[in-house]
Amino acid sequence: MAERRTLERDPGMPASSWRLRSDAWEYLRFAVKRLVHTDEPEALGRDSELFRSLRALETIEMYWAGFGQRYVAAIAELLEDGEYQLALERIGRVVQRMRGSSVPDDPREDQLDEAERAEWQDDSDPRPRFEVLVVDETTVADRDALHSEAIRLRAPADSFIYDFVIVPSADDAIAAVLTNPKILACIVRPGFSDRTHQPLSRDLRDTIDLAREAAGLHPDSSKSALASVQRVLGLADTLAALRPELDLYLVAGAHIEDLAGVLTRRFRRVFRREDQLELHLTLLRRISHLYDAPFFSAIQYHARRPVGVFHALPIARGGSVVNSKWIKDLVDFYGLNLLLAETSATSGGLDSLLAPTGAIKKAQDLAARAFGARRSFFVTNGTSTANKIVHQALVSPGDVVLVDRNCHKSHHHAMMLTGARTAYLEAYPLDEFAFYGAVPLSRVKQLLLDYRAAGRLDEVRMITLTNCTFDGIVYDPERVMAECLAIKPDLVFLWDEAWFAFAAFHPVTRRRTAMAAAHRLEQRLKTAAHASAYREQQARLFDEHGAAAPDAVWVEERLIPSPDARIRVYATHSTHKTLTALRQGSMVHVYDQDWVRDAEEPFHEAFMTHTSTSPNYQILASLDLGRRQVELEGFALVQRQLDLASSLSQAIARHPLLRRTFRVLSATELIPPEHRETSRPMPLRDGLATMWRAWDTDEFVVDPSRITVEISRTGVDGDTFKHEHLMDRYGIQVNKTSRNTVLFMTNIGTTRSAIAYLIEVLVKLAERFEDDQAQRDPDIAQARETETPPLPDFSAFADGYDAGDGLPDGDLRTAFFAGQRRGAVEHVQPEELRRRVEAGLRPVSGGFVTPYPPGFPVLVPGQLVTAEILDFMSALDTREIHGYDPARGYRVLKSAVAHAG
Repeated sequence: MAERRTLERDPGMPASSWRLRSDAWEYLRFAVKRLVHTDEPEALGRDSELFRSLRALETIEMYWAGFGQRYVAAIAELLEDGEYQLALERIGRVVQRMRGSSVPDDPREDQLDEAERAEWQDDSDPRPRFEVLVVDETTVADRDALHSEAIRLRAPADSFIYDFVIVPSADDAIAAVLTNPKILACIVRPGFSDRTHQPLSRDLRDTIDLAREAAGLHPDSSKSALASVQRVLGLADTLAALRPELDLYLVAGAHIEDLAGVLTRRFRRVFRREDQLELHLTLLRRISHLYDAPFFSAIQYHARRPVGVFHALPIARGGSVVNSKWIKDLVDFYGLNLLLAETSATSGGLDSLLAPTGAIKKAQDLAARAFGARRSFFVTNGTSTANKIVHQALVSPGDVVLVDRNCHKSHHHAMMLTGARTAYLEAYPLDEFAFYGAVPLSRVKQLLLDYRAAGRLDEVRMITLTNCTFDGIVYDPERVMAECLAIKPDLVFLWDEAWFAFAAFHPVTRRRTAMAAAHRLEQRLKTAAHASAYREQQARLFDEHGAAAPDAVWVEERLIPSPDARIRVYATHSTHKTLTALRQGSMVHVYDQDWVRDAEEPFHEAFMTHTSTSPNYQILASLDLGRRQVELEGFALVQRQLDLASSLSQAIARHPLLRRTFRVLSATELIPPEHRETSRPMPLRDGLATMWRAWDTDEFVVDPSRITVEISRTGVDGDTFKHEHLMDRYGIQVNKTSRNTVLFMTNIGTTRSAIAYLIEVLVKLAERFEDDQAQRDPDIAQARETETPPLPDFSAFADGYDAGDGLPDGDLRTAFFAGQRRGAVEHVQPEELRRRVEAGLRPVSGGFVTPYPPGFPVLVPGQLVTAEILDFMSALDTREIHGYDPARGYRVLKSAVAHAG
């Protein structure tokens, strides 16, 4: 065996493998083209980067179909023999396939072997292509035979084609699914070995070990039949945890009938080796199920049908548009298909969103499969509505709901609509940057314990938290739910994942989604080990008389829920924010063990309450297609998204001019040390293994796709930087700023060119800001920047709206409707309101006051107005404040109303 060597370049850091592979081949083409056209062939020896690329590709190509290690080795031999032109042609073939372009005829085709010639001819096939992982120790001849058989079985009627990636060990299988997002199915043959012989990078090796450890897959050199079955089961569990969208198949020899009963839960089907055609048809059929977009197909069918419209919607079929002389530009701009697809009818297979039985129901079922939910629902008017649906379905007047104060305003409005009593949870403040972090688990637990001590724990119905926050702070939902259920076993959880829908499609980020956490928690509660740990902890938390340990013990200890705790978890997604969907396309995902008994009927009633009877079918179709996309290529898209964000942060940190002007905020600035076990400021920069450890252990982590940049040294505030410099001058759109920060978000549509353009713009702006500062007259005193006051905590509900027993819940609904009566409120200018506060009065807000930014209600109905709130509001430099009229001032309740009750 050849001497094992360590790669000089990382051959497969999962977060950037797509770029590393692409860059390596692109650089090879550049370098070899230079050799073809140079008179100095000795330049080859000086170009160590060329050989580093070749050595990296020797490992990388093992995990991708089509070319493989032999192809890379053949190119290396051609270079050593001085056959630069032929090497360039072979490299060009790879680059063109990776770009998805058609491949021209090879003028040196006579020098290709039979297998390579067959692949060459196959490159021009326009059908969508996926890859199938085969885990088995095979000879070179076996591999060639398998590839040839796959090509032979292809039929012109097949909608898709596939290639094989063949690896000999469990380690290599894990490496393949981590580095190659094109793999959509896996065939396991029990003859594989355990450990790899490839020279992998340290990061990839560490990630493989973490994946094995998480699934309980350990090296086992035993060759017994039982050990072989356990090894197969362990690998299947590991691959399913990493990439749940993968279909797993087992190909075995004798006694497959016996194996089928043991392995059915892990594998979709079990085949004998001779069942090659049946396996081929199964692979294609399964991909067709992922590709199926039933509602989009129904819309397409409807648009092609000749119909007569004798009901509402004149725009349907373009009736009121195509013959108009005044609005024909609507068709020119949007296209005729948009109008052909418009209808108000639910017949013809289009289904009803309010009572789906056909295409919409199937599309929602497919979404549930994709996101790991037990059921999913499409929402066509945004996550604001999705949140209100869940609140109304699960909460009744008088129920206590624990709500993140820094959550979207729709939750506050939902509390008002339902009549539930709101108990606000305070997130830790980041005063230096003028926005909040997240709610520490210790605060949630303490508040639950406070309600238990007051004898009111039975009133607490639900907890609502935002994961991740607008600024990218990510909770550990499994830990939060487990510890809260240890105090109240029937608690319901609503996770607002408006900005986190993409996370379900990456092996690391998925672990912190609500649906994945609910599934893992449900499985954990069923184990004997969990039951034993629960009993041991209960013996510590309660004495022999049943008296509970002090609250400090409950807060400090990591609590274990009862095995009988109920898993009741809801998540809302602004699908349009981070995945492919039209604006306002959202989803509700449900993982509720008590759905039928306690939630199904009220949920459907709430859904009908808030859903239009005329939903936008184009939004529904986009949700259907967005689901198809992420099941087939979500891993690749999210992997690229995270890597591009990392590239942006590193560019700012390394560029001499940019790092003088801007500062990328990391976990060390955004998460207090008591909420982190790991110390790395940006774990993904160190590799996927480091990110995995942080996301596995830390209470809070930072979503690496969000780059918060501190801009104090520019001399302008965030709002000015956003509008006057980024948007007006360069057309760069950003959503969120604070007084001294700007948030850049990558998404699955972000490109390398877009990142390069942003870096170019930031360099130009940095030069401009430095020039402006250099031109300042030193004799003219510069106005000192006003220091932003601390972010205000929630003050309290006023008398009559509060609980009256020292607990924080209050009656938003009564206060809100009191504030809607003209005679019950007065408008007070800030100066007068401050005078009243300083005089010891207790003004009460008559409505919601929500500045954008930061985007959360600073005041809610029934809340006491304090000096801290007025200080914060006066220092805000924002263009938009909902609920505040600058001409009239704040809306406050009159004294008699404020003290009523």
